[in-house]
Amino acid sequence: MALGGNPVFANNKNFKDAPAGQRGYMNAGADTMAAQSQFSAQQLQDLYNKPSANASQTGRMTYDDVIMKTVATLGLVLVGAAVGWMFPALMWPGMIVGLVLGLVNSFKKEPSKALILAYAGFEGLFLGGLSGVLDSIYPGIAIQALLGTLSVFLVTLVLFRNAKVRATPKMTRFFMIALGGYALFSLINFFLMIFNVTTTPWGVNGMDIPGTNIPFGVVIGLFAIGLAAFSLIVDFTSIEQGVQRGLPAKYSWTAAFGLTVTLVWLYVEILRLLAILRGND
Repeated sequence: MALGGNPVFANNKNFKDAPAGQRGYMNAGADTMAAQSQFSAQQLQDLYNKPSANASQTGRMTYDDVIMKTVATLGLVLVGAAVGWMFPALMWPGMIVGLVLGLVNSFKKEPSKALILAYAGFEGLFLGGLSGVLDSIYPGIAIQALLGTLSVFLVTLVLFRNAKVRATPKMTRFFMIALGGYALFSLINFFLMIFNVTTTPWGVNGMDIPGTNIPFGVVIGLFAIGLAAFSLIVDFTSIEQGVQRGLPAKYSWTAAFGLTVTLVWLYVEILRLLAILRGND
C-alpha cells in the first residue's frame, strides 16, 4: 500500500483532524501496541523463536509434493497397464486417447489434475497391451524393459544429484534439435510401415545396416534412450528451479506429468530395443 493511503503514515499534526474512521483505525493500532506490551519477555522470545512457515504451508511447490503426485500418476499407469495386459485390444484406444491427452496437457497453461490422471490411465492401457503382446512373443521382455527403465532413471538421478550432469542452455538447445530430428524420423518410419513400404515389423528400425548384421533399430534405439535420459535431466532441472523460485503448489502436477511422459517414453524405447535385439537372434 502507498504511504499516502495508510493513516499511520499521515502527517502527525493532522492526527487530531483525521476523520472518525481514521481515528478509530489509529485507536485500534494503539490498543494493539498496548496489548503487545502485556507479553512477558519470555513470551516474546518464544514467538520470535517459532519457525517460519515452510513452502508447503505457504502453498508453494515442494519436492515432497512432486514426489507424491508422481507416485500417484505412475500408480495409475500401472493400474491401466494391468488392465491393458489382460485386454490387449484396449491398447489402441489407450494409445490414441493417451496421445490426445498428452498434447492437451502439454499445451495447457494451467495444469489440470483430472486430465493428467486421465492421461496416466489411458497411457497405462497402451503400455499394458503393448507389453502383453510382445511378452507373449518374447517371454520376460516386459520385466527386462521395466528393470532397464528403473536403472536408467536411478543412474540419471544420481548423476543429477551429484551435479555431474546439468541441463545447460547449450545442451538443451542440442537436445531440442535432436528430439525434433528423431520425431521426424519416427513419423516417416510410421508411414513407411502403414503403407507397407518396408517388410520388417519395425520399419526401417528392423533393417540391417549395410554390410553388417546390426539392425538400424539398435543404433536408433540407443540414441532414443539417450534422448529420454537427458529428458529426465531436463525434468529434474525444471523441478529444482520451480522449487527454488517458489512456484504455486499446483505446478507439482505439471512436474509429475513431465516425469510420467518421459518415463513412459523411456520404457517404450527400451522395450522396442529389446524386441529388435531378440528378434534378430
